[in-house]
Amino acid sequence: MAIFSVYVVNKAGGLIYQFDSYAPRAEAEKTFSYPLDLLLKLHDERVLVAFGQRDGIRVGHAVLAINGIDVNGKYTADGKEVLEYLGNPANYPVSIRFGRPRLTSNEKLMLASMFHSLFAIGSQLSPEQGSSGIEMLETDTFKLHCFQTLTGIKFVVLADPRQAGIDSLLRKIYEIYSDFALKNPFYSLEMPIRCELFDQNLKLALEVAEKAGTFGPGS
Repeated sequence: MAIFSVYVVNKAGGLIYQFDSYAPRAEAEKTFSYPLDLLLKLHDERVLVAFGQRDGIRVGHAVLAINGIDVNGKYTADGKEVLEYLGNPANYPVSIRFGRPRLTSNEKLMLASMFHSLFAIGSQLSPEQGSSGIEMLETDTFKLHCFQTLTGIKFVVLADPRQAGIDSLLRKIYEIYSDFALKNPFYSLEMPIRCELFDQNLKLALEVAEKAGTFGPGS
């Protein structure tokens, strides 16, 4: 079982917190010698495989890490330009990890806003007044669960379809938000959540949920 991501969306549809808690299984890492037998191209500020499939590496996969150093867009975390680095024979042999392109911060902001709109449409389409809006969306690889508070804050969790106890987890996250964000004198409502205690307690709650599947009384 796994919990993939947590999103917190304010009542205006703005993303104020996001956390990825799961590394995709569809990643492949391989050590290459020069010249690289894959064709890489820059697309949408990401370095993608344009030609050549082997050992779990597919066309469309992005370069996620080089020699264990994460890649953000077209640069490594230590500031090296990916295509330039891989074009230099002196840098070989080199270990490269490939996988599905990760969402950028701007894409996450846009998707949060889109879900906010879909949530409102779901409420308006209801044949009865007072609809709660979208509470769950299901695909073959994940379920999206949403809990909206009376003040309009939405807590969204993406999880494995088999993961149990998500309703309890959503309310636990709301409890953590109330205790460690709202009670923080430096936090402003509707603004991004930057609180170490919130981060720590959220990660702990996700670990407990993944192991136990649910939260019992008093947890």
